[in-house]
Amino acid sequence: MATSFAQQGDQKLQKRTQATPRRISWEAFQRKYLNKEDGFKYEWVDGIVEKTRRTMDYTQFHIAQNLLEAFYQLQSTGKVDGALIMEGDVFFGSKHRRPDLAYFTTRQIQQAADGVNPVPAFLIEVISNNDAINRIQTKMQDYRDAEVQVVWHIFPVTGEVNVYGGEDLRYMVVCSGDMICSAAPVVPELRLTVVDILKKSR
Repeated sequence: MATSFAQQGDQKLQKRTQATPRRISWEAFQRKYLNKEDGFKYEWVDGIVEKTRRTMDYTQFHIAQNLLEAFYQLQSTGKVDGALIMEGDVFFGSKHRRPDLAYFTTRQIQQAADGVNPVPAFLIEVISNNDAINRIQTKMQDYRDAEVQVVWHIFPVTGEVNVYGGEDLRYMVVCSGDMICSAAPVVPELRLTVVDILKKSR
């Protein structure tokens, strides 16, 4: 059976990942990778570049649309402030990450304009087949260290959302169907069923 271009790309990426990583400065990362647009997500972790396939591909744009529309609706009625931002550059300690979506308050956005690094208290990751479980758990530890309060892991394939919260994100609820995913206590007004999160526009 012929190997597809996607499989060849994954094989090359795996070989590079297994090689001894070379550390680069944040300045070098900014110049070479920060604005690179090639279908991959680049993150800077303790001086090492982590290259992964973008988790939210075009087949999952509807998920982002559903989440953003729900947030904008709350925003338009004055129930929430701030913004849900897609793949924003965020530092969790010495780890540069690009969560699929992250919530920032208006104050955090204003501080960011003055050069202060904001750490979101609530973020969302769409978990695709390309995501290795070890990589996901490593990110979760970064989020815990940075005192993130709520994390949603959305699994489009299985139709589930894992909602993490509580002290050190140790409490996790597996949601499916009409079960409600809550962003409390960070954004208590944001409450969506899994059906609403995953629904496709017709």
